[in-house]
Amino acid sequence: MTTKTAVVKSVDEPADDPLENMLLFFNLSIRKLAFVGVSLPLITLLTCLATAYVFQYDDVHETHCRVYNVIPSISAITGVTPQTYMWRIAVAFHVGPRMVIAQVYYNYFINQMSKAADKSTTYILINLCYWLNLIEIAAICGVTYISNRENYPVHEKIFILFMLSSLLYMIVMIKTFNKVHKTMTEHQRLSYTIKKILFTVCITSTFTLIIYFIKHRFYCHDLAFTWFALSEYVLAVSNMAFHFTITLDFPHEQLIVAKNFPTLKMD
Repeated sequence: MTTKTAVVKSVDEPADDPLENMLLFFNLSIRKLAFVGVSLPLITLLTCLATAYVFQYDDVHETHCRVYNVIPSISAITGVTPQTYMWRIAVAFHVGPRMVIAQVYYNYFINQMSKAADKSTTYILINLCYWLNLIEIAAICGVTYISNRENYPVHEKIFILFMLSSLLYMIVMIKTFNKVHKTMTEHQRLSYTIKKILFTVCITSTFTLIIYFIKHRFYCHDLAFTWFALSEYVLAVSNMAFHFTITLDFPHEQLIVAKNFPTLKMD
């Protein structure tokens, strides 16, 4: 009589499938997470702009100069109700994925740091990139939940903090990304190029935003606030697109919640 032996791999033996000895509770691709995290504020922003422009035209175009204006600012369209509630809800659902993605990038860069030539400088850049990302996320919350109509001085200062942290994060991210990749895949090379292009767009929009803000605030030029608002929209969309490049950096990676379960080896 032939005796058959049933063999179950022990926990110490490597498994072909990393999830083979795990109980899977949750599985979400980073691509989908990024898509939801970016599309939600973008769609909400466009909805706020359209509805405020049509139904609350006078309210969103009101400025201290009372000059001719065509495009309202983001603060104006998200500072009136019910758009303010829509925008706050969108940001509330946006910051969760952003925090997760910040941690994903940090762990990924730390893992890749061994490939960098100058490890000490790379480690500093990785941590700087991580904390600048968190400051940017906190500034988004601050500028959203403290509106210009409720407390303009505080709103203005947080907006400046957001711009500074956002631009610094972008340039540090680009530097860090290049440091940890001696050789890049096709997706990584494309992501690196797009990041540099979007940073250039953001820095250009920031300069035009500052110029037209000064023209509006101190000289009350016609349409100065329109150009300020347009620069603000370009900056916001470019910022969202910059963060969306994570879909190129992690095209197949997934977020997983799972539990190891013991296996037995039977002879």
